[in-house]
Amino acid sequence: MSVERFRVAAVQTVSGGDVAENLAAIAPQVAEAAGRGAKLVLLPEYFGIFGARAIDKVLAREPDGAGPQQDFLARVALEHGVWVVGGASPIAIADPARVRSASLVFDPSGRRVARYDKMHLFTFNQGDERYDEGKTIEPGEGPVSFAAPCGRVALSICYDMRFPELYRQFTDLSLILVPSAFTAITGAAHWHVLLRARAIENQCYVLAAAQGGEHPSGRRTFGHSLFIDPWGVIVAELETGPGVIIGDVDASRLAQVRRDLPAFSHRRSWP
Repeated sequence: MSVERFRVAAVQTVSGGDVAENLAAIAPQVAEAAGRGAKLVLLPEYFGIFGARAIDKVLAREPDGAGPQQDFLARVALEHGVWVVGGASPIAIADPARVRSASLVFDPSGRRVARYDKMHLFTFNQGDERYDEGKTIEPGEGPVSFAAPCGRVALSICYDMRFPELYRQFTDLSLILVPSAFTAITGAAHWHVLLRARAIENQCYVLAAAQGGEHPSGRRTFGHSLFIDPWGVIVAELETGPGVIIGDVDASRLAQVRRDLPAFSHRRSWP
């Protein structure tokens, strides 16, 4: 049975290429979130390694189940008694030139309870901005959700947000998590509208933790970590720089929106 109110937090970072330094900077942010009453803390994509080159994350890969980033997530979850979701960590695969980009969920006992591997891999080519994640990342194979005290929670990573059918695999979602490292260009154009649309069409909360600022490599990420309610209202936002946003997943608000506009009962199917 879901609790009436469940406080969640998104941590925004400006991570660099040193895993130990990144984790040391994040630890007090998780502590701050827990101190402000958060029961679930979401970290952004590439929270542990945001290198100057795409290959840097491959060099920092960890075997599934052990490594500095995974050990950190388990430790802070247990230390603060909160759910911790590591936005994306590079997990080793058989191909030594690529990794899986995995969102890992740890419960308040420090036990890993879910893993989602990023399915949609970002490709972009505009002027000097060129990205092709498929060169260093192997795509995941299917959607993943988990049960939290607030209800059903869907996992996704960054570029996934552009594919609404991913979230339609689930029914009665309470919360969608979107850890991200959006580029400044695509973020300015699409970030807010895409995340608000995902909240509105699924009639659930959306929590997006972002990388936000100028990284040691010189690359800029968009930031604007967001917490959005089921009506598409932005409840909390952090524009740029490291920090934490907080909000409550409110069961009565979910019920009200779905009662006022019963869109799910109006869905149609066709051959």
